[in-house]
Amino acid sequence: MAIRRMPGGNRYGDRKINSRMSRKLAGLFVVVVLLFVVLAIRITYINAKSGDQYARQVLAQSQGEYASTILPFKRGDILDANGMTLATSEKRYNVILDCKVVNSDEDYLEPTIEALSEIFDIDVVGVRSLLTDEKTMNSQYQIVSRNVTIEQKQDFENYKNPEDKKDLSKEEQARLDAIKGVWFEENYIRVYPFNELACDVIGFTNGDNSADWGIEGYYSNTLNGADGRKYGYWSDEDLTQTIVDPTDGRSLVSTIDINIQRIIEDEIASFSTKYANGPWGPKAAKNIGVVVMDPNTGEILGMGSSDPYDLNNPRDLTAYYTTQEIAAMSDEDKVANLQKLWRNYCISDAYEPGSVFKPMTVSAAFEDGSLTGMEEYICDGGQEVAGVYIKCSDVNGHGHETNLDAIRNSCNDALMQIAEKMGQEEFCKYQRMFNFGSRTGIDLSGEAAGILFDASGMSDVDLATSSFGQGFTCTMIQEISALASVINGGYYYQPHVISKVLDSEGATIKTIEPTVQKQTISEEVSDELRRFMKASVDDGTSVYSKVDGYSMGG
Repeated sequence: MAIRRMPGGNRYGDRKINSRMSRKLAGLFVVVVLLFVVLAIRITYINAKSGDQYARQVLAQSQGEYASTILPFKRGDILDANGMTLATSEKRYNVILDCKVVNSDEDYLEPTIEALSEIFDIDVVGVRSLLTDEKTMNSQYQIVSRNVTIEQKQDFENYKNPEDKKDLSKEEQARLDAIKGVWFEENYIRVYPFNELACDVIGFTNGDNSADWGIEGYYSNTLNGADGRKYGYWSDEDLTQTIVDPTDGRSLVSTIDINIQRIIEDEIASFSTKYANGPWGPKAAKNIGVVVMDPNTGEILGMGSSDPYDLNNPRDLTAYYTTQEIAAMSDEDKVANLQKLWRNYCISDAYEPGSVFKPMTVSAAFEDGSLTGMEEYICDGGQEVAGVYIKCSDVNGHGHETNLDAIRNSCNDALMQIAEKMGQEEFCKYQRMFNFGSRTGIDLSGEAAGILFDASGMSDVDLATSSFGQGFTCTMIQEISALASVINGGYYYQPHVISKVLDSEGATIKTIEPTVQKQTISEEVSDELRRFMKASVDDGTSVYSKVDGYSMGG
């Protein structure tokens, strides 16, 4: 038996469904009404708080009269340890031409062009083209001269409004009054008062206040500030302006002493001149580097290398290449040559340190107990190691020697014997202790690390040659930092070139204190090594470096 549902269904069930839908619709209606109430309240709040501002902005944009101008920040200065300015930012101005204003009256054209050409080095033909070209004739922003000085700006103002303007004829006054549509946009340019002095340490900025080299690069975020902005809204009645002032960058006091830096660079130049065209060819050396450090703080007092460049014109290669050579360079070659010029040899290039490493070998052997101070050596001009004969600096031999003599005579033979007492494990351990193979963390960009042997991969020959600084590589900054710890009581300071951070008013907001990272050797061993190194200058291989009036070691 089949039961067929009659059309219309169950009236009770339909009523139940309709009731449920009605409740949902009512609830949805309430939610929508509440949302409209919240929106109305929000609009009322915004209108009460900022309505005038938005109204002016909408009006200004509809009339094309809304203006927004960047107010540039001043990048912080870099000073030497004595307060001398090494890098600063000087205010300059771009001369802006409002073509729309000039073209609004034909009487404005010639007086404005004449005034611009009288004061600034402008392209008159180019300016006329800006005022007549359909693409620019209604422009309100065209730069016609860049980086003019405040004196030039003042000359222009004086030209427009001379002191004796009232004494001029009506025609002349009318001519000056017709100078229209010229305004000045502030900006800053980076200036280096000493040109190439300390160029490797300071570095330089690009046009957008970015930098990659030296202090400028490492501390770029600290030196930079934040731009401000000036907003203008024109209505039929008035101009309303809102100004957000720029935040100037912070300044840095470096550890560089400009007097020491001058001596370094003068001596490098003198050496290059003296030995030019000698046995090394047209140059005295492939690279020359000098670092002066305070061993008791890690402060770099001076740092320089050969081939300096002018920080005010860092892309000029004419000092090192002929015009024809530069013209023949591809873009890639030119960039490579500039990069080579800009890199700081003292921190970026690794090389075999040679005999300067010997004090580290001797002090390490004392520290680990391989030496007691009573050792004696016979130098016969060389040493055979694993079937390989390795010569001493004096192929005739130094004869009978003590530990002091090994340093005084810079004796490779004695150093090889000392390293053999230590063995590979201890030798490599102390190389790492002196921070060779690792970056020092100096606050300059582009530091290299050098390459060392692992104890497991170091042969007896490698150990022998490493004892006097050959077979591995390091940088000058690694070398001087390690050597400073040998002579200062055994304290390894992190090298640094900045001592203070100043706010835009010149007040100190941060002092960078010397940082001891580790103790490499004991004070007793350090005392011995100072005595040994003094002997090298008094009557040893370093005697020619002696400067009267100074206690020295070498």
